Amino acid sequence: MHDVVIVGAGPVGLFLAGELALAGCSVLVLEREAEPHSPWRVMPLGMRGLSAGSVEAFYRRGMLESLMPEASFAPDAAAPPPRAVGHFAGMMLDPGVIDAGALRYRLPSPALEGMMTSLDAVETVLAERAVKLGVQIRRGITVTGVEQAGDGVLARAGEQVFPARWLVGCDGGRSAVRRLAGFDFAGTQAQFTGYIAHVDIDDLEKLRPGFNLTPEGMYLRMFVPGHIGIMDFDGGAYDRTQPPGAEHLQEVLRRVSGTDVTVTGVRLASSFTDRAKQASAYRRGRVLLAGDAAHIHSPLGGQGLNLGIGDAMNLGWKLASVVRGSAAEGLLDSYTAERHPVGARVLDWSRAQVAVMRPDPYAPALQALVRDLLGTGEGTTYVYERLNGTSLRYDLGDDRPLVGRNAPDLRLADGTALGDLLREGLGVVLDFSGDRALHAAAGRWPSRIRYVAGPARDDLGLRAVLVRPDGFVAWIAENDSDRAAFEKSAGRWFGSPER
Repeated sequence: MHDVVIVGAGPVGLFLAGELALAGCSVLVLEREAEPHSPWRVMPLGMRGLSAGSVEAFYRRGMLESLMPEASFAPDAAAPPPRAVGHFAGMMLDPGVIDAGALRYRLPSPALEGMMTSLDAVETVLAERAVKLGVQIRRGITVTGVEQAGDGVLARAGEQVFPARWLVGCDGGRSAVRRLAGFDFAGTQAQFTGYIAHVDIDDLEKLRPGFNLTPEGMYLRMFVPGHIGIMDFDGGAYDRTQPPGAEHLQEVLRRVSGTDVTVTGVRLASSFTDRAKQASAYRRGRVLLAGDAAHIHSPLGGQGLNLGIGDAMNLGWKLASVVRGSAAEGLLDSYTAERHPVGARVLDWSRAQVAVMRPDPYAPALQALVRDLLGTGEGTTYVYERLNGTSLRYDLGDDRPLVGRNAPDLRLADGTALGDLLREGLGVVLDFSGDRALHAAAGRWPSRIRYVAGPARDDLGLRAVLVRPDGFVAWIAENDSDRAAFEKSAGRWFGSPER
């Protein structure tokens, strides 16, 4: 019996598998597709955007250099202004308008910006890490049953049975695990059918580059010739059981773009909708959900992959603590409590973009309003923080602004960085004042919390900080260290003291 069976070997399942194996759990990943590589995973159709939060997750686990070999930064320089900023409903953000001074707790780091990569590159890095840590990946396995009994759960694939103590569904928007385990899944229906395609076009110059809002929807001409995206507000009526052909794509593209462009062939094409739905809870007994299995929405703004990586980073260390027995099952309640509101917020973000794009008499007025707001430093900074994940904050019961936020890459005077200290998946105490009482308190969790002392290059006015394994701040000391408050926070997240 494995500690955890994960269904789905996409980025979320593989990231979670690595997190669990890093903590010493035995993990089996079951994947329906027989082969890990396909044209849909490589450029251009496999292009994906990683937010700063996701890039930071790769950095904190030592995978950023594999994903982006040129990743580097000048540790003694000030944090540079934002460069990659994205869009809202096809309306591009101007990085020059962002108020960098309003970006709180921004310190130099290799992970300050988002990046463009491919799904294949992400999955390759994650699969290599998982296998190196001892994860078993079995492909060509379609899960057809899920049964919970006592202190375990069974995943069935035909006549095959895979027992585990815990099961996690990371098997996408049409999740079999979600359906078989009886999760509620509710939300809003589709307003449009979207298309992503690599096509041959005789008169490509008739399409304007980039995002283009039109009276009929939106189209996107990407940097690779013939790589296009279309959003057609048909109420999601297109039959998505078959890939769209050249004739249909030409008809839709002509209507949405207002041109007489000619599509002569299709290399690859698929369709999607903006259905926005979410599981009411992310745990049901010994079955949990993460990624698209827990929430689906339109791909506008590239939030789906990033939301899923955040789920995996949040769940991994918590589930591992429960598996090892260092924490009670109640710790898993914080997974839904923290990640469900984040998912709901992203769903509303995608709905807001759809409302702005919708081809009705009200949309132009909304678009004009949004453009005005994006012309201001406050408006663009707000959208940038939402897109990049830097505005995320969990409610940990402490109203001090840094608690519950993704920790900045605090760096000691000797060059030691928080991002490097998090590679082992442990909690970290950075003690800038060398408080002996804090050292003794942290020493009560020797296998779960790493204590590091020394002055910092920029301590943000703190004396000490406790960072969870997922990189979020659990406790801070601004004046004298409060040992009792530290021990209460450490006990909440890391279980009973070992000493």
